[in-house]
Formats: sequence, C-alpha cells, structure tokens
Amino acid sequence: MWFFARDPVRDFPFELSPEPPEGSPPGPWVLHRGRKKATGSPVSIFVYDVKPGAEEQTQVAKAAFKRLKTLRHPNILAYIDGLETDKCLHVVTEAVTPLGVYLKARAEADGLKELELSWGLHQIVKALSFLVNDCSLIHNNVCMAAVFVDRAGEWKLGGLDYMYSAQGNGGGPPRKGIPELEQYDPPELADGSGRAVREKWSADMWRLGCLIWEVFNGSLPRAAALRNPGKIPKSLVPHYCELVGANPKVRPNPARFLQNCRAPGGFMNNRFVETNLFLEEIQIKEPAEKQKFFQELSKSLDSFPEDFCRHKVLPQLLTAFEFGNAGAVVLTPLFKVGKFLSAEEYQQKIIPVVVKMFSSTDRAMRIRLLQQMEQFIQYLDEPTVNTQIFPHVVHGFLDTNPAIREQTVKSMLLLAPKLNETNLNVELMKHFARLQAKDEQGPIRCNTTVCLGKIGSYLSATTRHRVLTSAFSRATKDPFAPSRVAGVLGFAATHNLYSMNDCAHKILPVLCGLTVDPEKSVRDQAFKAIRSFLSKLESVSEDPTQLAEVETNVPQRPAPEGLPAPAPTPVPAAPTTSGPWETQEEGKDTEEDSSAADRWDDEDWGSLEQEAESVLAQRDDWSTRNQASRAGQASNPGHRSQESDWSSWEAEGSWEQDWQEPSPPEPPPEGTRLASEYNWGGPEPSDKGDPFAALSVHREAGAQSRRDSWGDDNWEGLETESRQVKAELARKKREERRREMEAKRAEKKAAKGPMKLGTRKLD
Repeated sequence: MWFFARDPVRDFPFELSPEPPEGSPPGPWVLHRGRKKATGSPVSIFVYDVKPGAEEQTQVAKAAFKRLKTLRHPNILAYIDGLETDKCLHVVTEAVTPLGVYLKARAEADGLKELELSWGLHQIVKALSFLVNDCSLIHNNVCMAAVFVDRAGEWKLGGLDYMYSAQGNGGGPPRKGIPELEQYDPPELADGSGRAVREKWSADMWRLGCLIWEVFNGSLPRAAALRNPGKIPKSLVPHYCELVGANPKVRPNPARFLQNCRAPGGFMNNRFVETNLFLEEIQIKEPAEKQKFFQELSKSLDSFPEDFCRHKVLPQLLTAFEFGNAGAVVLTPLFKVGKFLSAEEYQQKIIPVVVKMFSSTDRAMRIRLLQQMEQFIQYLDEPTVNTQIFPHVVHGFLDTNPAIREQTVKSMLLLAPKLNETNLNVELMKHFARLQAKDEQGPIRCNTTVCLGKIGSYLSATTRHRVLTSAFSRATKDPFAPSRVAGVLGFAATHNLYSMNDCAHKILPVLCGLTVDPEKSVRDQAFKAIRSFLSKLESVSEDPTQLAEVETNVPQRPAPEGLPAPAPTPVPAAPTTSGPWETQEEGKDTEEDSSAADRWDDEDWGSLEQEAESVLAQRDDWSTRNQASRAGQASNPGHRSQESDWSSWEAEGSWEQDWQEPSPPEPPPEGTRLASEYNWGGPEPSDKGDPFAALSVHREAGAQSRRDSWGDDNWEGLETESRQVKAELARKKREERRREMEAKRAEKKAAKGPMKLGTRKLD
C-alpha cells in the first residue's frame, strides 16, 4: 500500500500574500507579507530558497534562523514560527516594514519628525546594548537593511545572519561576501591590518554611526561620506562623531551612548522618549505615578505619531483601566486616541470599555463619561444604549451630587434619539417630572425644562399630548425666574407639536398670565411667544375650511446638532365635543407663519445664557399684585386640571406619595456664598452653543417675595386648613397603628397560655 508524504509547506499555518515581495535586503532572505490561516492576522515571512552550490550561504541562513528563534528582546525582531525543509526556509515574524520603505513613506505623507527618529534610534542602540553587554554577541550587520518597523512605529533589529560570539569561542566573524554590506565595516577591519586595540562593541558602534548617517541623509554611497554629518541634528552630531572616530578604543559602549544622548539638551531627551520609557515600565510604577502620567498624557498626544497612539498608547490605556484601577484619568486620553480609529475599530476596542465604565460607582468616572458623551455617542447602537447604558445613567437623576444630576439631564439630549418607547416615554418622563417639581436646585429644574423642549419631538404622540403642555405650564410658576423663561421658550420651541385647540385654550392663557411677571425677561419672552401663537391662529382663521380638517401629521422640530432627526409621528386629534379648533392641523399653516414661529428654536434657547445673568442682577421683591395673581392661579381648580397628566408622572417618579409644590429657596445668610460661586466638580461649561451654560453657572439665588394683606389672609387660611387636614390624618393613622399593635400583642398572649413558674434559683 502506498502512503503519500504530507507537504509541510501546504500544512504550514501561515500563507504568503499574493502581493509582490515587500523587500529584498542585501543577504539571502526575501521579505513577504503573509497572514495566519486561522485568524487572518497579518505577519511577515522571510523566505530563503535553498540553491545548489550555495552551501555556505545556506549555513548562514540556518544560523540566522536559530539565532532569531532563541533571542527574545522587545527591540529585536519577534519570532513567531518557522519552517525548515530541504528546499526552503520560512521564518515568520511580527508584521514589519523595512526601515528604508517606512522612512520614504512617512516623508511622502506628512514628513518625519525628530521625535520618531530619536525613539527609533534609542531602540536600536538598546538592542545592541542587550546583545553586547548581556549576551556577549556581536551583531556584525548593523545598517539600514537590518532594521524593520512594526505597525506602532517601533524599530526592531533584525539581520542576524552574520552574528558571532564576542568571546571568540565560535570562531571569527563569518564572511559576508556581499559588497553592499562590507562597506559598513570599520576601517580597522576593512584594511585587514588588525591594528589598534578595540573593545568588543567597537565595530558595531561604527556601524551604528553609518545607520544614523543613512537615517538623516539617505543611502551611504561610500565610507568617506561619513565625514560630513549632513542633516544630522546638531544635538546629535558630537555623539555621532564619537561613533565614526578612527580610534576604535574611544567609541562608546551602547549603554553610555544612550546615557549621553539622554542628558539635558540631548537628542533623546524629549517627551516622546520619556512617554515610551514610562509605558515600557508601567507595570512596576506606583499608582500615584500612573495617575500623574495619564493626566499629562493628553497634552502630548497631538504631537505623537498616529500609529504610535493607536497601537501602543491605546492598548496601555485599555490595560490600565481593565487591570490597573486607573479610573477616570484614562478617559480623556482614551477618547483622544479614539479619534484615530475607524468605526469598526472603535466598536471593537473602545465601546466595550465605555459600556463597562458606565456601570462603575466612581462618581468622577460617571461625570466625565457624561461630559464627554458627545465624543462616542455616534458609535453606540440602540440596543446597547437601552440595555447596557441607560439603566446605569438614570441613577444620576437620583444622585445627591447636583453636578451629576445636572450632567445626567444634559446627556439626555444625546441619548434621547436612541432610546426605545419605554425608556423615553415612561422611565425618562418620570425622572423629568420629579426633577422639575421637586429638585432643590433651581438651575437643574430649569435645565430639565430646557432638555424637555429639546427632545419633545422624539416623544410619542400620546406622551407629547399628555406631557408637554402640563410640564411647560408647571415651569412658568417656578420661583426661579430662568425656569419660567425656560417654560415660555419650551412652548415656543415645540410650537409645531400642538393643535390649534391647545394653543387657544391651554397655552395662551398661561402665557398671558406671565405678561405681569415681576421679571422683565419673563415678560419679554411671554409677549414674544403670545405674538407668535396669535399669528398662527390668525393665519388659520383666514381660511375657515381648515378648521374642519383633521390633524394627521405634525412637522418635526430639527434634531439636536449632530444627531439624526426623528421620523414624523402623527398627533391624535382632540375630542370633537370641544369645538372644531381641536381638530385643526398645524401642518396647514402658511409658510409665512411657520417661518415666523421657527425663529423660536435654538436661537432663543441660547439666549437663556444672557437672561439668567440679567435676572439675577435685576431681581427685586415681587409685586404683591403679581404674587397674589399666581397664588390665585395655583388654587384655581380649572387651571390645575391642565396639569393633571404631568402630576401623575410626578407621583410615579417621586420618592413620596403626596405631591408637593417646590418650596422657594431661602435667601442665603449674610456673608455666605451663593451656590453659583462653587465648582460642582466639573470644568466650567462653555458659553458657545450650549443653552445650559449660563444656567449651570448662575445657581439659585433670591428669596420668596412678600404678599400683600389680602393675599396673606387667603394664603394663611389655605395653609392653616392644609395643616389641620394633615394633622388629623396623621392622628388617625397613629391611632389605627396603635390598635393594630394592641391586637397583635393580645393574640400572642392568648397563644402562649397562662404564665408558668420558672426554675431560676432565688438569691
């Protein structure tokens, strides 16, 4: 029976790329690109074809194969796998590019930087130091063709074909027989005289000088060209001259050469080299050192090569978060490096970390994530947002830290377009209702109203019909003046979401009440809104046929900048029993009227920045007439019915069963600082394009205004009656509880039976 021998090349787990060879450096090897069959990961494959009559060269190739397999150092080409047959040798290494090809490509792209070259040369010298000082080996082939660059821009020393022992136990250096390589030999070897006493590193340091010359000036034409430094940086020239000196005895040891170049003002004394050295030793650094390093890293990333940031800095950042407990300090550099990634890479590398960060209980981590959400929100898909991120984010609405509550509200502008029906229309509305009604911070109540106006078009038709009018009406009675302004602007920004019946019967009465508000900024916005809504009503009134039409599609408000606009959602027609205005379609408004109303959108939300400041500067005591007017509105059951839907959300989303009006803030004691003077933990917001900016800076200030005599009587009667009712309810509850406890004690006593005598010994 015949057995067929297996082809080792076919069974090799790596395959050559069909592309032409990437390089054929002087020597027996040809460099090919390749990939691992199982995973498709890229590799480099050095191929040597055994030829008849080239036994000496074959022995050199086999020796290099063995050396590369046994030598392990971060700055020496990393061996992965190999194949040796009678016909060929295959050496698989990490994916690399010949240095000459890399330098040419970088020069054509965006130009080489001295930072990159300083670190690359540092790595090659460090590899030589390892060989000569730790292994007593002479490389004997240092030149441009023996250096390779990986995808992170790290330089690796290869070309180990002619390596030999410095101790002389392996014989003398092997014969190269290649003129292109022999020109790098030092003078004491080139003339064959063997004069001058030399150190074991002398020849390799001469070749290092040749490499430095080639890096800055191109291929070395002849040894005499080394006398002219050419484009070599001035800070490196003195040390270069030591390398190519005629006396081999004075050529420095590789370790001393590094020390000289790292001295103050030296070529290798820069932030890039320091960053790389720290990353190489990060596992043994103290936690405080790591914190400081990551805090300062962001400032330097802009000047670092892109490949270095993607393939070296990013893995270290991910590792530091995963295993090093680096915490929130890695966020800023992480998102900065993320800008260099493709959408697919971002999904694979950054998003899993971001999702895990949202589950952290570290407040600093949570607030930085919320502040920087704009940088990664576009990479989050809807299932991830709804199932893995939103459940953690909503905890921020209940946080005791005002800064976290504030950032959580602002983050909803970015998350709302990706939330599902339940999270957006039920869960989020519960939290918004509670914040708007009960949060003790006026700016947070105001920001909640602003955010609701921004995301109103994303709500379902039913939720919009139930929530928006009631919520904005609630805001117009807030004791914090910017909140009242936000309520007015909320109506205006969502003007295209209301039926004509709502405009006439619900919105305009609320706005008219604000025309006598004690704050001029509130009155100004109220008049502006009234004119806009009246203009819409007048334009519809000019065409009576429109009054009988059913509203089928409401124009959508533009999405927040950078986010997709929601699909149009039909708004249900109001009950026909109230009159024909309830079924009026706003989409039938004239183009002229729509353009007039549209001016209320982002432009006027942004004006809150100036108005919050002016309100605080111009605050006076409220007039008794206006205060009494608002008191009458609050006690008016007809007006209260407009807020019945929003109040139901408040009851569901609050910690207490009984809903209460938010209490006006007390004036700060004399000599104390207002809340606006304190930094809540995050950087001060920018004033450009952010409707929350000024409101976040100007915190709640001011006192409850005085009531006039007739208003005091009414308020005191209401308050007294309320206190009496509450006291009676509490008394009845305590009495009922007492009776229950007595009944339980009686049952237990009956179950135990008569008391028995004990056996305790008497004194």
